[in-house]
Amino acid sequence: MAMRQTPLTCSGHTRPVVDLAFSGITPYGYFLISACKDGKPMLRQGDTGDWIGTFLGHKGAVWGATLNTDATKAATAAADFTAKVWDAVSGDEVLTLAHKHIVKTVTFTQDSTCLLTAGNDKLLRIYDLSNPEAAPLEIAGHTSAIKKALWCNNDKQILSAADDKTIRLWDRSSMEEVKTLTFDTSVSSMEYVADGEILVITYGKTIAFYNALSLDLIKTVEAPAPINSASLHPEKDFFVAGGEDFKLYKFDYSTKEELESYKGHFGPVHCVRFSPDGELYASGSEDGTLRLWQTAVGKTYGLWKCVLPEDLGAENSEQMYTLAPEIKA
Repeated sequence: MAMRQTPLTCSGHTRPVVDLAFSGITPYGYFLISACKDGKPMLRQGDTGDWIGTFLGHKGAVWGATLNTDATKAATAAADFTAKVWDAVSGDEVLTLAHKHIVKTVTFTQDSTCLLTAGNDKLLRIYDLSNPEAAPLEIAGHTSAIKKALWCNNDKQILSAADDKTIRLWDRSSMEEVKTLTFDTSVSSMEYVADGEILVITYGKTIAFYNALSLDLIKTVEAPAPINSASLHPEKDFFVAGGEDFKLYKFDYSTKEELESYKGHFGPVHCVRFSPDGELYASGSEDGTLRLWQTAVGKTYGLWKCVLPEDLGAENSEQMYTLAPEIKA
């Protein structure tokens, strides 16, 4: 009897959810932040989707959101020409960093001392958070808006993806371009996996895996529909992807075989990420919701509770496991 995937639905946003990120595992569990066009990024408990708080202060769509490793700080990138840094424990705004155009992406260094930002003005900026009044370091080179920028190689290098159909690798100390990958179409997403130095990118219907240091291609996988985001499991045994057909796809990383696909969202999937423990993955959609999906369907974890067939009455024996009665987190 096949197990039925029952995602947890996280409501609260009123517009499309365009970015999400998990913290690392902390003594209090792990956390999830979502960026939404409603301008109100939300913090949630990562394993249950329970709402913790909303960061209030942006005056436009929020395009990017991130947490530092220990979930003490959050950062957001918005259409109001600012990036903001927040105290993720109290919810208070700590810093507003003014930009000249829409900001699309924000990322902390591992030690949380610097913030990398980028967006529609085509520049990468590095802010020293211990001296926020100082002018940021600026790196130019892209010829169109930058969608995503990430630290890599122990924060010694930067990866950026832009609408100029390139991904570029930069050296932090020299601020010079190291290598460029050029594509036939704009790259829709980029994920960096530090363990193994793997870069996961999506463009069109393609999910591609590169070595993040050399930018040598490892493999590509073709999906059934245009893909907006993909994420590699921490153990690297499979990856998930979501896109324009509202579905979540799960593939075997070594064989590239499609293992499962799930429908749950009522609009295109914009972002998908595995949790730091690999037990679930979160998706954000045009439909304004986040959904949490179990990696191993039927396992007791978070709000999911496994029920063995002998514990079920005949009337619901087709359902192998249950959830708490109300699953809208």
